[in-house]
Amino acid sequence: MTDRPRRITRALLSVSDKSGLVEFARALVGHGVELVSTGGTAKAIAAAGLNVKDVAELTGFPEMMDGRVKTLHPKVHGGLLAIRGNAEHVNAMKAHGIAPIDLLVVNLYPFEATVDKGAGFAECVENIDIGGPAMIRAAAKNHEDVAVVVEAQDYQAVLDELVAHQGATTLSLRRRLAAKAYARTAAYDAAISNWFARELKTETPDFRAFGGRLIQPLRYGENPHQTAAFYRTPDSRPGAATARQVQGRELSYNNINDTDAAYECIAEFDAARTAACVIVKHANPCGVAEGADLVSAYRKALACDSTSAYGGIVALNRTMDAEAARAITEIFTEVIIAPDATEEAIAIVAARRNLRLLLAGGLPDPRAGGLTAKTVAGGFLVQSRDDAVVDDMALKVVTRRAPNEAEVRDLRFAFRVAKHVKSNTIVYARDLATVGIGAGQMSRVDAARIAARKALDAANELKLTEPLTRGSVVASDAFFPFADGMLACVEAGATAVIQPGGSVRDDEVIKAADDHGIAMVFTGVRHFRH
Repeated sequence: MTDRPRRITRALLSVSDKSGLVEFARALVGHGVELVSTGGTAKAIAAAGLNVKDVAELTGFPEMMDGRVKTLHPKVHGGLLAIRGNAEHVNAMKAHGIAPIDLLVVNLYPFEATVDKGAGFAECVENIDIGGPAMIRAAAKNHEDVAVVVEAQDYQAVLDELVAHQGATTLSLRRRLAAKAYARTAAYDAAISNWFARELKTETPDFRAFGGRLIQPLRYGENPHQTAAFYRTPDSRPGAATARQVQGRELSYNNINDTDAAYECIAEFDAARTAACVIVKHANPCGVAEGADLVSAYRKALACDSTSAYGGIVALNRTMDAEAARAITEIFTEVIIAPDATEEAIAIVAARRNLRLLLAGGLPDPRAGGLTAKTVAGGFLVQSRDDAVVDDMALKVVTRRAPNEAEVRDLRFAFRVAKHVKSNTIVYARDLATVGIGAGQMSRVDAARIAARKALDAANELKLTEPLTRGSVVASDAFFPFADGMLACVEAGATAVIQPGGSVRDDEVIKAADDHGIAMVFTGVRHFRH
């Protein structure tokens, strides 16, 4: 590629975000660039004492239809699309009085922000930019001759080139800017199309696109030989993408994935009702508990599996206080995420220089809708978020013995956790804390036995005479296909079971529970997580 500098003689600026606009415009004028602009952008530039031509002077047509029509004109698009070295194009420009536009600066109407603030349908539609994307695509297509800027952070790169190349930009910069421009319009259109699908309740639109803004490049992906980056979507759901990192090393791909798993799980616990803590390792909870305060919830969660908790992610559902911070920093932890933290707690965590502390500002709503996506070879799967909450489920008692009040409390707790553990899942719980978790097993029997074994290991570490699964309740994310999985839970000491039901052998499983005096309830809702 030969890097062919192109001098900027005329620039068209039309921006919603006016940060840095005046300084950039003043610098362009310093390089002898003529400024053309629209509406509020033109007013801002003129108010700074700079000469600027309104686009209406360029086109000979006033802005009309509430600003919907102002740049959709041959004198704009001809100036952007004309190939400077093509004689036919040059002659057409002369014949029709079209002046070249060498730099386009456009950031789009704030559609995503308008949707995010909960605006009505009509207001959202009015914030769909038409002229902006059309100009951006035209300039990007003709990047051999035209530079296009779609956000203020690229102003300096353009100015640096104007200084280095006597008022010109290089082809390498113009290509980078063009690539970014197309990505921006793609993300913008994706946000609009997904909004329309949601508003129209179209669950399976013929085309589905997702777009996002780079938060940060990552050092590597799941493994060091994989490249990775972190992007923010228009969805403002609180979590790792929206959180403020107070301190600690840069987050890794695995840190972000695990932190998301932890924060989605902790969101199941209403902070107004109870303090709660979730500890996650490799995207699976290894300890979850409610408590009178955060420190007691943390210690109960840690007791479930302190070995796996080492190097894990801790999520809290309330503002982290000093007591919780001291307890959490007693062992090696990768990330703490909470809605907020006291200044004293932040100071305590600061003593662990590499520990990442994320403050998300709020908790995600477990009942909120939304989409999740997963890539597969040659395509991707899209589904609605699992927004089923156990508190909204009518538990159906299917055994002769009904669970008592304490068992019902723990059954709901266990099923709340099971929703966030990889399938096949078995979760033992007692006194609003997990006491054994079996995750991601091919056999539900194995999940039950692994969870019981972990409970035995925890009992040995805590020097208990028996594992806490004795007298516990148990949750299964999906039905028991045979009685053997449920009987393995009974063998571990569970007295009550919560499961979706729906197996052709439900009667066999219910009979086995009755034979052992076990209480069992069906939710009618499955929580597979793969």
